[in-house]
Amino acid sequence: MDTYHTKYWSDPCYYSSSDEEDDIRYNHAVEQSGGKGIAPGKTRRSPLQTLYNGDQLDLSAVQTSLRGRRELLEQACLTHTKKRRVLTPDDLRHLIVDDKHGLLYCYVPKVACTNWKRVFMVLTGDGRYHEPLAIPANEAHVAGNLRTLSEYSTSEINRRLRSYLKFIFVREPFERLVSAYRNKFTRSYNTAFHKRYGTKIIRRHRPQPQPDALERGNDVSFQEFVYYLVDPRTQREEPFNEHWERIHSLCHPCLVHYDVVGKYETLEQDSRSVLRLAGADGEVHFPTSGKSTRTNGDMAAQFFQNISPFYQKK
Repeated sequence: MDTYHTKYWSDPCYYSSSDEEDDIRYNHAVEQSGGKGIAPGKTRRSPLQTLYNGDQLDLSAVQTSLRGRRELLEQACLTHTKKRRVLTPDDLRHLIVDDKHGLLYCYVPKVACTNWKRVFMVLTGDGRYHEPLAIPANEAHVAGNLRTLSEYSTSEINRRLRSYLKFIFVREPFERLVSAYRNKFTRSYNTAFHKRYGTKIIRRHRPQPQPDALERGNDVSFQEFVYYLVDPRTQREEPFNEHWERIHSLCHPCLVHYDVVGKYETLEQDSRSVLRLAGADGEVHFPTSGKSTRTNGDMAAQFFQNISPFYQKK
């Protein structure tokens, strides 16, 4: 199928949903689930159909924003995708599955993924969890607590890609990068990152480093971190860590047809919309953040003040 003349396309191995299926996906899912979980058990238009196929005049400002984001993403993919390829299981490791509510969520580190994993643990936990913030952050990241799409067979993957609500949350890239740096290189407790990455960064990008810095790797500057990211040798030697890997490399938004693109800047509002679309808003609420020290745009701008335009562009 020619990707340049179709709005969406399917892969021969892993199938990403089409226009027609957008119209029927939720009615079909309700029939399959007996009207429970995936969507409200009614034959009228589902929330997703209302969101993307409704009259523009009937849409709320939030619905209009969500629809506009998806249309922008589709257009960007048509413009920039030069060569189509098939998804592999490795591409699907970040897609978390909730079979009860028919949800697929691609988690992006440093874009509220800890809280979204907590929410999924409540939704899929069969009553073991009730309050997201009662779940320790480290427990939310334990492999095996949540299932990813890569664990399923090809036919099961295709079925979920066709019929589940797929969503992703994104963040301004430089702000996300600063957040990753602050969390992994300026916190004394992150000794594993200091040893694993800090020592390498200092050895390669600091002239005449002190022996203690080479040993501990705990005082990497933001400028050194940037040099590490743009150094061609870095990705030749190993893939980027997920905390600073680019979102398109983690979630493949031109291969997986996301229904909702949430933004970190409107996190609480967009999270409510996702849970409402899934029919899960009565079961769990997305946690509100009380952090006053989280990275924002002004803070990111301060970090990039000393990064030259040349390196910013790279």
